[in-house]
Amino acid sequence: MIRVGLSFAPKGYGTKPPFDPPAAYPELQTLFGTQVTQNKDNDAYAAVRAALYGLGLDRENFGTPQWNPIGALVPKGKTIVLKPNFIRHWNPEAKGTLASVITHGSVLRAALDYAFLAAGPEGSVTIAEAPQQECDFEQIRRLVGLDVLEKFYRDHLGRKLTLLDLRRETVTYRDGIIVARNSLPGDPAGYRDIDLGEKSCFAQATNLDPQRFRGADYDASVTTKHHTGGNHAYLLSETVLSADLVINLPKLKTHKKTGVTLALKNMVGINGDKNRLPHHSVGSVADGGDEFPDRKLLDRVRSRLTEIARPFLKRGIATGVFRFYRRIESATRGATFIRSGNWYGNRTTWRMCIDLNRCLYYSNAQGNFFGAKEPVRKVLTILDGIIAGEGDGPLAPVDVPLGAVLAATDPVAIDIAAVRLMGFDETKIAKIREAMRSDTLRITQLRDTSEISIAEVSSQDFQIREIAPDQIACPHVFEPHYGWTNQIELRTSKVKA
Repeated sequence: MIRVGLSFAPKGYGTKPPFDPPAAYPELQTLFGTQVTQNKDNDAYAAVRAALYGLGLDRENFGTPQWNPIGALVPKGKTIVLKPNFIRHWNPEAKGTLASVITHGSVLRAALDYAFLAAGPEGSVTIAEAPQQECDFEQIRRLVGLDVLEKFYRDHLGRKLTLLDLRRETVTYRDGIIVARNSLPGDPAGYRDIDLGEKSCFAQATNLDPQRFRGADYDASVTTKHHTGGNHAYLLSETVLSADLVINLPKLKTHKKTGVTLALKNMVGINGDKNRLPHHSVGSVADGGDEFPDRKLLDRVRSRLTEIARPFLKRGIATGVFRFYRRIESATRGATFIRSGNWYGNRTTWRMCIDLNRCLYYSNAQGNFFGAKEPVRKVLTILDGIIAGEGDGPLAPVDVPLGAVLAATDPVAIDIAAVRLMGFDETKIAKIREAMRSDTLRITQLRDTSEISIAEVSSQDFQIREIAPDQIACPHVFEPHYGWTNQIELRTSKVKA
């Protein structure tokens, strides 16, 4: 059976960095000595601890100073990289906060403590992320408490917590148009060019034309170039790909292009060139694309105008004209119309998402890849669903106080458990469904949901209740992104009273 640890945090997150644990747990005295500062309201920490216990990591030592859950996955002296979701530093939704957009600092603190415990004094711990290009990483550092955490580990352990912004460029948007660019140093270890070739999810997609692929920037030639002639090439962080263990720390929320974010989608943030990532295929379904559902004249005209604008915007020409058009469009059409592949018919993004996971799981620290019969790297996922997000995710979700933390070493198993908590049907979400079906560079041990065992653990007394996915009670049926409404809901969801 493939295990998923699940716990709930009734009081929610810790409120102030460095987000101290609610109790002086025995294993933390091994790490910090007898002086462990406590914050009794930090239920998030207790929920992370309970989820790791439920996962069965080093279970025989639980409750003793020797308990080292992440040490069960990687020996001391190794390199551990934590990959949170720091997509953007604000949430424009009136009913949402930043807590439903990014991984919270109190979840991160718990993961960091156990990472430092596992790595030991000779090992290293790094936080690495490539947010959206418009994200202000200095704001993220402040809002998440990263600088406080960095100082905390330096002062209390004498050890360095490395913080890396993996982006090579930031941009400034006005009315949805890029008006300025700024270069960044990126990953100090560099980037690895990985061509999946015939092992890509795009390789067998004969109904997708690479000439129609569109990425994250105006220059479509970059996206097409790296996905033409049998090539499917990505540029990924060397820091992440040389790690002995990656701890994936995604957010539980909806997503406009893949239905949900969760574990699989969070790996978009390990890349060094987002324009290599196909996000949608231009045109309607009838035209061979997945930009929008049908051949409505207004959508076709908009698509054509966008293509006309691309070469001008690439050179920074006539940005004022296109900004004016975007303001008129927003005033007349609003925000809730299907564009840029933001709907359930997107056939492009889920393939890119699985490809990135294949790169992560099969490209080893020496730069060799795709020769192994099974993954060459372990990835532990700790999913932050304490304040989750519904509706217009991943950038503007409405807050859902779900209170959940999940942990697993199988990304598909944890995503299935999460979508059941959301009241969604995993068979209707392509990145999950197709990852289970595929025999190419498998990133999951799952073939069927009956192989999942969920250990629901109380964060108060650490008692375990073993349940199957069908027994997960959905506390709140999430509202999907408007492009996914009535397409991914699990109609038989059992809503917890």
